[in-house]
Amino acid sequence: MQTYRATEFTGTRAWKALDIERISDATVRLHWTDQPYEWHINDGPEVFAVLDGSVDMHIRIDGREEVIRLEVGDVFHAANGDEHVAHPVGIVRILVIERAGSI
Repeated sequence: MQTYRATEFTGTRAWKALDIERISDATVRLHWTDQPYEWHINDGPEVFAVLDGSVDMHIRIDGREEVIRLEVGDVFHAANGDEHVAHPVGIVRILVIERAGSI
């Protein structure tokens, strides 16, 4: 057994990850970042939970860009094929569950 205190995890670079568990073909990772990621489309579903801070999640639907503000406790789900990019507002800590090896 192990306890993780998200607010105490600090990365040495943007999107630094602490691998918590691999369950079948999925990974559970705690991320620390203060920089945006990159536009991407996962090769499977992704669950993204904000544990500390705020994130502006940019999504594209039918070529149109929208921004959703995610706060502590909010969960974002991207299905296979959903184009998105996370832009942290300051320092954030995020729990991400996705297919192992996904970008």
